[in-house]
Amino acid sequence: MRFYEYESKQLFGKHGIPLPTGSKVAKTPDEATAIAREVAGPVVLKSQVLSGGRMKAGGVLFADQPDQAADATKKILALTINGHKPRGVLVEAKAPIAQEYYMGITWDGFARKPVMICSDMGGIDIEEVAETHPDHIAKRHFSTLLPFSDFMAKELIGQLKIGGSDLNQLSRIAASLARIFVNYGLTLAEINPLAKLADGRFVCLDGHVDMEDDARDSHKAILKELGIAPDEKRQARPPTEFEIKGAAVDAADHRGVAGNVVEFDGDLGLVIGAGGGSLTLFDAIRKHGGKPANYCEIGGNPSVTKACELTKLILAKPGVKKIAVMMNVVSNTRVDIVARGVIKGVVESGFKPAEKIAIFRIPGSWETEGFKILQHYGVEYCDRSVSMYEAAGRAVAKMKAA
Repeated sequence: MRFYEYESKQLFGKHGIPLPTGSKVAKTPDEATAIAREVAGPVVLKSQVLSGGRMKAGGVLFADQPDQAADATKKILALTINGHKPRGVLVEAKAPIAQEYYMGITWDGFARKPVMICSDMGGIDIEEVAETHPDHIAKRHFSTLLPFSDFMAKELIGQLKIGGSDLNQLSRIAASLARIFVNYGLTLAEINPLAKLADGRFVCLDGHVDMEDDARDSHKAILKELGIAPDEKRQARPPTEFEIKGAAVDAADHRGVAGNVVEFDGDLGLVIGAGGGSLTLFDAIRKHGGKPANYCEIGGNPSVTKACELTKLILAKPGVKKIAVMMNVVSNTRVDIVARGVIKGVVESGFKPAEKIAIFRIPGSWETEGFKILQHYGVEYCDRSVSMYEAAGRAVAKMKAA
């Protein structure tokens, strides 16, 4: 789940990472004016969207006077960036910058540890710095179990040949960022640029945070404090109405998972799951030339009602012609329960299961009972002798023949 910049900065500031003066969100021109008056100096105003390219799109403006801040806010709020409407405008002090740095933490899947990366060349993509100026990059892995100390941070910053007051300030920021990353179950914590001002102070000019979706339940308090609603399952954009309804389906019943959906613009609705099976099946549909209407996660033995409501949600999506119900071989999900739920959802949506279900491929526990139900309604099904890839191909073939 991706945070807006202002949310990332609120989290950073809560743990002692220095921010520019002001650093508040305005929803109206009047609010921007009030914040600019508090700053009592030139300000920068930034569109709050879950997308990059704000500067090029005109989503970052400057104002020397409070009344200019109001005009800039009007322009930004009316601006759509990469299809995203701004949630608000972040207003903070504009200050003279002596040098820009980069500091970020992400998860290294190969090392199975977080890795912190620092550079004295900030304000540009860290990938570009690593490729063109590798000597300006410092990095180290660290444990999620052992505390990240200030001394470890100093060792890291010291690789860039930074000393004195700069070393002390940057080390404190690095140590705080590492603790934030571990304590809140993050997959990304990034400050770019981290600016050294003309007076020697360091401030976070731009921040990015991504939280592991599974960490949400453990950190409800901080999400509530930041104003992030439980149904906000953001990725690189705000959730759609379809995705919010899917989250509501999943939250309505604690049994299993059904409703973790991502919306796409295709015509084949997907009821898929079983760990990596959902990713495999989604890719298989596209490989065969199909157009998925959604991504989905179902499993963990959801109830009949839960499977039914998910099916009804997907069928109600405009443009959906058929659905494909597919999973890997299951042991903790009853095939008959999913079959009952999906059939019930199709019937209650006013369709005939044999016509609306392109394929049903869920082999595993209670499959004999499940297959009898599907056979009764004339639904094409297949067992584990048919691969997931082949089942996806059968579904796409039916779509093309329709």
